[in-house]
Amino acid sequence: MSPVLALAVVAVLLGAAVVAGAVLRHREGAQRRAGVVRFDPADAGAPLGQRATLVQFSTELCAKCPQVRRLLGSYAAEQDGLRHVEIDLTTRPDLASRYRVLQTPTTLVVDGSGEVVARFHGVPQRHALTDAVAAA
Repeated sequence: MSPVLALAVVAVLLGAAVVAGAVLRHREGAQRRAGVVRFDPADAGAPLGQRATLVQFSTELCAKCPQVRRLLGSYAAEQDGLRHVEIDLTTRPDLASRYRVLQTPTTLVVDGSGEVVARFHGVPQRHALTDAVAAA
């Protein structure tokens, strides 16, 4: 293979990697479709908030989970009728398959009746979180 052709292949692969990384970074923290899922309050070990509940799924080795815990905790403290609940999937791995959690942190916005109205992967964007809570 000629050096020019090899350099062109490397440049194309590098460009594809940069585009893929930008797309993944843009999607992280954005609100996603929740699907038809109901959250069981017994899984949280606490009652749901009157207006909504922010259910955070985390693990012991998750690097972003402490940041999300602080964000959701302060956000819930600022809002009336809003509760933040954190579930450690290390001790409850059965919930990962039930709620289709493929990465941590994953946050569900659950309305007062247990319906999941929004889902976030990674660190939620505050404005998207506000929109999701308003929809609940």
